[in-house]
Amino acid sequence: MIDIFTVIVPHALMALAIWRLLPRDDLDQDPHLPVKADMFRQKRPLKAERAHPKPARTRDA
Repeated sequence: MIDIFTVIVPHALMALAIWRLLPRDDLDQDPHLPVKADMFRQKRPLKAERAHPKPARTRDA
């Protein structure tokens, strides 16, 4: 009985702590790290440019 109690109580407390921490918004962002959305965001061409691409420039030889 004591063995089951010593296993279940810490696991239940950890589950309760995780359950209480998950909805916090401040855990999603670290102020010391750079913003990932800006690092990986590339400039995409406009829809009009994708629909009608400019012809490639050729070198006159």
